[in-house]
Amino acid sequence: MQIWASNLISLGKKVLLLLCLYTICRILFYWFNHSYFSELQSGQLFMIMLAGIRFDLSVIILSNSFFLILYILPLPLREARFYRILLLWLFVIINSIAILANCVDLIYFQFTLKRTAADVFNFFGGGIGNDLGRLLPLFLREYWYMFVIWLVMTIFTFYFYRKLDNNIALSWTRKDYLTQSILVLIIVPILILGYRGGFQLKPISAIDAGEYTSVKNVPLVISTPFSILKTMDLQTIEPIIYFSDKNELISIYNPYHKAETGEFKKLNVFIIALESFSKEYMGSINGKGTGCTPFMDSLIGQSRTFVNAYSNGKTSIQGIPSIVASIPSWMNEAYISSPYASNQISSLASLLKEQGYYTAFFHGGTNGTMGLNGFASLAGYENYYGRTEYNNEKDYDGSWGIWDEEFFKYTAKTVSQQKQPFFATLFTLTSHHPYPIPEKYKGRFKEGKLPIEKSIRYSDYALSQFFKTAKTMPWFKNTLFVFVADHTGITENRFYQGKIGNNAIPILYYMAESDLKGIDSTITQQIDIQASILDYINYPSSYFSFGSSVFDTTSQHFAFMYNSGTYQLIENNYALEFNGEKAIELYNFSKDSLLENNLLITKSDLSKKLELKTKAIIQTYQQSLINNKMH
Repeated sequence: MQIWASNLISLGKKVLLLLCLYTICRILFYWFNHSYFSELQSGQLFMIMLAGIRFDLSVIILSNSFFLILYILPLPLREARFYRILLLWLFVIINSIAILANCVDLIYFQFTLKRTAADVFNFFGGGIGNDLGRLLPLFLREYWYMFVIWLVMTIFTFYFYRKLDNNIALSWTRKDYLTQSILVLIIVPILILGYRGGFQLKPISAIDAGEYTSVKNVPLVISTPFSILKTMDLQTIEPIIYFSDKNELISIYNPYHKAETGEFKKLNVFIIALESFSKEYMGSINGKGTGCTPFMDSLIGQSRTFVNAYSNGKTSIQGIPSIVASIPSWMNEAYISSPYASNQISSLASLLKEQGYYTAFFHGGTNGTMGLNGFASLAGYENYYGRTEYNNEKDYDGSWGIWDEEFFKYTAKTVSQQKQPFFATLFTLTSHHPYPIPEKYKGRFKEGKLPIEKSIRYSDYALSQFFKTAKTMPWFKNTLFVFVADHTGITENRFYQGKIGNNAIPILYYMAESDLKGIDSTITQQIDIQASILDYINYPSSYFSFGSSVFDTTSQHFAFMYNSGTYQLIENNYALEFNGEKAIELYNFSKDSLLENNLLITKSDLSKKLELKTKAIIQTYQQSLINNKMH
């Protein structure tokens, strides 16, 4: 057999060996934690095992990248005895560490209910890490069998590597050099494709496991090495403890909500998330009387319109989890791309699905954009409809996806074909940079000082056509609509460039022939939408939500944001700035909209009260993410 064929076959067998080891680890993981996965049917389990191969192959290539490079170098040196021994031990050491990580989670998963991620290294560092020397012997003694499993699998790896290895003579011809070099050029792209997990826009991450199963079963799809390595470059939370007394913490801020009283109203719920629709662009509520949204303005008198509403982030991937799952990104990393993205969550989709709702997410963007399809699956949506499902490239805008007007028509048609009650989320697209409009509307929509304004006008028009169609549907009168921006857009106004206006967005609740009417000055935020909807329909079960219902007159309503290491709490007429250690600024924004007069000293009692609440929110949020307690 020729050198190139022998080496290629040998390498393939070694990769296959690792896939077998990872599969064995997955079977053991299922067996050790069977009670947690007891609802899985045998067919579902088989499909999860198959899906796991895609994720295993990705992490095998990533973790063994140095070994693979050395193995495929087109040099006769790689056939030397010392070089083969080096490859052997490199292979065994790297993969024994990966196996150990999997073995640890056979037990550790029972405490966290998630695969260990890179944030575990925060535990082993600093003051808490000093406990490692004390805890490790106890762990070894109590769970000794876990290390026996690891040792057996490591010996197995060593033995079969040697069995699969080949010995080849060192004499190479010129043809061998050429053949091996060409082979490297072929193998490298294949390895890159395997690492990426396919041809999609971004390399696969834990959130993509949601395409194959529910969020509860994601830990069975991925492996612990995958979870750790895929989150190594993501910034994890270094937890801060402000309160040692849990009761004191809960008395200040409690994300657990009791079941609503009254008869459960099985209304359809339709959230329309508007790309970059700042409050500044709505003439009816921006304080200037001019704007780009005549249709949205027309809804003001027919909706409960909140004029003190705020986004919980500055990007779409921060806004969507806040809106549909009450999960803000109060950290440096957006939740969707954070190490916590595969946590169990209680979203509107999952909660309403438990009550018999059909759930669907619509976004005209290219599938995979911003990880939205993976997040939608993890959030509990039954179906995701994107550019792929739309399946008509003549309506592609050339940048992001399908034009809003055309995709809105598709959404209305698709929703009308589903059973009621339903929960649908439509995320608009066209008003995203580079702010295009269809060629057929060239010259129709007025230009503005900002390049986004023309695109906003088009999207607002598309929305009016969608609403006109929706009004003819049999489900319309039984549907609660929520209109909300995903984040703010570019601005030319000094107020909207500031710390308050920079997050100011519209939030409207609309239902035909209902009492949802009028302007409301209650402070609210994106993460309140979940609790507000569940309150309005008298949701019959308890749930977790970082926000509160705008319809609850007993709550102290607030908005909370984070940006570049600074937290901001807005409550009543005041805004507090907190740097993680102490309050640094306090403003009465109702009288001082540009935040020029710092009241931190003169209003010290108020600043201390707001600082205490800020600390409670931060600690609750961090602990909920780290400990997987958002459900």
